[in-house]
Amino acid sequence: MATRETILLVDDDERLRIAAGKVLTSEGYRVAMAGSGQEALDRLSEPSLALVIADLRLPDLDGLALLKRAREQRPQVEVLMITGQGTIEKAVEAMKLGAYDFIQKPLDSTALLKTVAKAIEKQRLQAENIQLRRRLQQRRGVEALIGDSPAIQAVKKLIRQIAATNVSVLIQGENGTGKEIVADAIHGLSDRCDKPLLKICCAAIPETLLESELFGHERGAFTGATAAKPGKFELADGGTLLLDEIAEMSPQLQAKLLRVLQDGRFQQLGSSKEFQVDVRLLSATHADIPKAVEEGNFRQDLYYRINAIQIPLPPLRDRREDIPLLAEHFLGKFAAEMGKEVHAIASAAHDQLLAHPWPGNVRELEHVIQRAVALAAGGTITTFSFAPAAGSVSGMPPAAVSGPVISIPIGTTVDDATRQLVGATIDYCGGNKLKAAHILGIPPRTMYRHFSDSER
Repeated sequence: MATRETILLVDDDERLRIAAGKVLTSEGYRVAMAGSGQEALDRLSEPSLALVIADLRLPDLDGLALLKRAREQRPQVEVLMITGQGTIEKAVEAMKLGAYDFIQKPLDSTALLKTVAKAIEKQRLQAENIQLRRRLQQRRGVEALIGDSPAIQAVKKLIRQIAATNVSVLIQGENGTGKEIVADAIHGLSDRCDKPLLKICCAAIPETLLESELFGHERGAFTGATAAKPGKFELADGGTLLLDEIAEMSPQLQAKLLRVLQDGRFQQLGSSKEFQVDVRLLSATHADIPKAVEEGNFRQDLYYRINAIQIPLPPLRDRREDIPLLAEHFLGKFAAEMGKEVHAIASAAHDQLLAHPWPGNVRELEHVIQRAVALAAGGTITTFSFAPAAGSVSGMPPAAVSGPVISIPIGTTVDDATRQLVGATIDYCGGNKLKAAHILGIPPRTMYRHFSDSER
């Protein structure tokens, strides 16, 4: 049997190591040997290591302690314990601590190979499952950013470039543009995807509680702290932490965050004990942080720390070509969730979507489609209703756009005046007809008709 897995054999009895090593090597396994617990710990980092076979009694390190360290450092590696007379109870304890099985001295070659084969097969299946989950997460990650526009393609490319690194990332964009989806994609494509991705919104938690949420607290650290509680940094160890609306964090808390980013150390509230963690930080905001730095509301050194890579997310109004794809995606999603046979959007309804200003971005579009599916009486959505923008009166046209002035002489027909206005607006928008239709407050089809007429 040919195999690439390595088995680490740990025993202070050299004769046993040599004899067992010959048996395993004859079956095609690669065998590494260690005569002490410390020597075994030094060899745990070998990439091809799949199985540790260790004596419960070692001269320098208890076999159970070695098992615990092995499970912490290489949880995917299986462990078999070798037991002698008087150690059966410890072997049972080892099983409870995560050992795959135990084998008794004197070692029987047949029993040894049978147990090793089962342990190796379990390790292989676990490794395959991890790889399958990782590939699935990777497919879902970037593909969750729906759109073929150049702006979104650039975002997807940047995510793929930086996901496998550990650099801090600042995701910048208006509310509703998909900042959390970008964070999900970065984590899903990273080597940390098997570890937690935790999220916390700095604007949603009072300042007095945010420090506890991030770093944890001991019992009695403050009024109401009736029990100790770990913070997000501790829980995300080995994984990723997203700080949404990071610009809302107070200067005092910014200083503590800066220290964690510098050396990975922090203290819980009410404790002098230091924790060491390995967390990748992703930050998100819709605010202008450079302006906040100028005004003294955000630390410049922290800004440099969180902004190693910046991913700007475009608002939906600047990538209108993605609206049909997004609409079809949300239509399928909500029709399935509600169990409704709604499968199409009429052309006039599509025009409504393309002409709407989308102040709430993709999130607003999602809610508009959800509402339309819920109210649909047939298989096709024929019209959409939009909630009025904050501070506006329902039914009012979009706000005027500042731009060049055109002169239309008295006596010009309405058709000619319309063609002149449409043509000038398209020129102002650099040839972007969808943007021009939005500025004029007319359906794109109407604008296209006037533009075609003006070219005849």
